[in-house]
Amino acid sequence: MKILAIALNTFKEAVRDKILYAILIFALFLIGGSALLAALSIGQEAKIIQDLGLSCISLFGTLIAIFLGIGLVYKEIEKRTLYILISKPIYRGQFILGKYLGLSLVLLTNLAVMGTGLFLLSRVYLGRWPWLQIVALSFAYLELLVVTGIAILFSSFTTPTLSAIFTLSIFFIGHLSPDLKLFAARFGGSASRFLIDFLYYLLPNFRHFHWESSIVHGRALDSTILIQSASYGLFYGAFLLLLAIVIFARRDLK
Repeated sequence: MKILAIALNTFKEAVRDKILYAILIFALFLIGGSALLAALSIGQEAKIIQDLGLSCISLFGTLIAIFLGIGLVYKEIEKRTLYILISKPIYRGQFILGKYLGLSLVLLTNLAVMGTGLFLLSRVYLGRWPWLQIVALSFAYLELLVVTGIAILFSSFTTPTLSAIFTLSIFFIGHLSPDLKLFAARFGGSASRFLIDFLYYLLPNFRHFHWESSIVHGRALDSTILIQSASYGLFYGAFLLLLAIVIFARRDLK
């Protein structure tokens, strides 16, 4: 119940945040605007709308996860409300878990709003319900859970500015790591290959969560790979959350 109370309070605070609505409205505007861009093509309208729409949802969902996640813990310390909470019979791990679940609920709500808009728009241009979009949106949400874990991890021991820099850096590296690994294998020396391989296996590989191209172009999806990718996201997110709890439990708040 304590974790649930913290999660609901986090959700209510995020809902009142004006930057959340600004990002959400802008995302919906771009998803709707993709219809205008699609009008410039001939016979490819549905593919362009789905491709741009799913990319917008992923991008703006990530921005929401980062800009809300980096200040979740720091804001409570600055306002000194954290000291009131931990003076009660609440463990620090419960506090971190409640914050994580609250932000996850915010992201799920925003993803549902943006996804519904794209779903209905795609229905108009496709002439049928684009059910496979649900797969893409589900993996987009898994990616956001991992990004949220990264943001809260850094938020548990550093400032929002540094948390944003570190989280964005890992996000970009996580998207580029397969390409960097391939480049190092072909052209790099032994030291660079070792470093790239180390980062490749240590940092999250966000390529596992992107199936937009296959879905938009109607390519078959391998259920085994989908399950492996989903398991990877869940376990990596759980690892980040556990690490954040351990670090925050050892932090000196005096």
